[in-house]
Amino acid sequence: MVFFRSVTALSKLRSRLGQQSNLRDSVRWLQTQTSTDLDLRSQLKELIPEQQERLKKIKAEYGKVQLGNITVDMVLGGMRGMTGLLWETSLLDPDEGIRFRGLSIPECQKVLPGAKPGGEPLPEGLLWLLLTGKVPSKEQVDALSEELRSRAVVPDYVYKAIDALPITAHPMTQFTTGVMALQVQSEFQKAYDKGIHKSKYWEPTFEDSLSLIAQLPVVASYVYRRIFKDGKVIPVDDSLDYGANFSHLLGFDNPEMHELMRLYVTIHSDHEGGNVSAHTGHLVASALSDPYLSFAAALNGLAGPLHGLANQEVLLWIKSVVDEVGENVTTEQLKDYVWKTLNSGKVVPGFGHGVLRKTDPRYSCQREFALKHLPEDPLFQLVSKLYEVVPPILLELGKVKNPWPNVDAHSGVLLNHFGLTEARFFTVLFGVSRSIGIGSQVLSLSLSLPVHQPFSNLMLIVNFVVSLFGSADMGPGSWFAS
Repeated sequence: MVFFRSVTALSKLRSRLGQQSNLRDSVRWLQTQTSTDLDLRSQLKELIPEQQERLKKIKAEYGKVQLGNITVDMVLGGMRGMTGLLWETSLLDPDEGIRFRGLSIPECQKVLPGAKPGGEPLPEGLLWLLLTGKVPSKEQVDALSEELRSRAVVPDYVYKAIDALPITAHPMTQFTTGVMALQVQSEFQKAYDKGIHKSKYWEPTFEDSLSLIAQLPVVASYVYRRIFKDGKVIPVDDSLDYGANFSHLLGFDNPEMHELMRLYVTIHSDHEGGNVSAHTGHLVASALSDPYLSFAAALNGLAGPLHGLANQEVLLWIKSVVDEVGENVTTEQLKDYVWKTLNSGKVVPGFGHGVLRKTDPRYSCQREFALKHLPEDPLFQLVSKLYEVVPPILLELGKVKNPWPNVDAHSGVLLNHFGLTEARFFTVLFGVSRSIGIGSQVLSLSLSLPVHQPFSNLMLIVNFVVSLFGSADMGPGSWFAS
């Protein structure tokens, strides 16, 4: 199997594609532009046939182009360095960070509509951008906000399914259970059972994706209120946008918290396709599992401590610093605590990244938010000190490729400032946000792409090594038993 290996190789292919006049028109929808159509579904109905034709031409003209090689290190290292997925909504550059349809986070903050002039971008605007490749107008975003509110109705059996779990169950377990219960209403499953042409798969999948995205804040807030607020549920406010409504449903109506939730959902929405949750959702969807099933699987990946659960661990670790040293910690005290953590065999949560080689832009925009809205917050000041202390220590270890803070290093402190102090719930917030990116992959079901089934065989690697070097003393003899 051939995998893409480098951004350079991909750039060369894109350059070659750009030189073909017969393809230039077919990628029109990927360009950043404006439109006057207020209906998202109508735009997709126009754009998807173009995307289908575009992929056919790429496969026909460039399908045999080899773009790189696979090494044993890549296979044994979690497929790092292999680009083997079609994921066009976002790109993670090691130096520049995440780009949504080519736009950096600062660019998104500048061009995507906000609830007020100069405010944080509305998540609905990013959803429009990811699905269409176009920057929406404020009118388009408002129309999408209204549609999402109209879909934010959760059947009673979903709540009953959650209530069947003990209240002590982790919020992610309860949240995923709610998503699985929502699957009963899947339009894709109904359409597939009745018989639907594969070129039309995108239509019921779009319906499911939009409904799922709309219902998730309601389900998530129910879990939060059930566990932490004595089960007192708050109804949807039809005057609020997606991010503000999510904050309201949780019980936080501070306008600054509304702004934070808009920013939080936007920057956590998508992060290329290779991370565990995105990859899992895409993988499961390739089997034509509907968006509810696919997203529930993605959530189970997100719940792991090496992925989405990390944002919970950061705030708990920061609070452990305060508990042991105090809020007015000195630089030397902080260095000692960091070394204590590392020497105990643990990591400093919130620092490092598998791909990025600089400070995560998602960290930077949250820091800017904090400087604007909560510069005197003691935990924010502690986070700022960590930014100065931790990277040099990690570099001193000599084993870390990226010592800089990532998105998780900051989000918990912001949420904590406005009263959302329950760290166990943070991954659920991440999950709600990630639905926008995974839901945007609805387009992949319109491309008639095959089910994912990469070849995997340890003995193939062993035999390859033996053929090159004549021996392979790699461990227990049972590995080589015939």
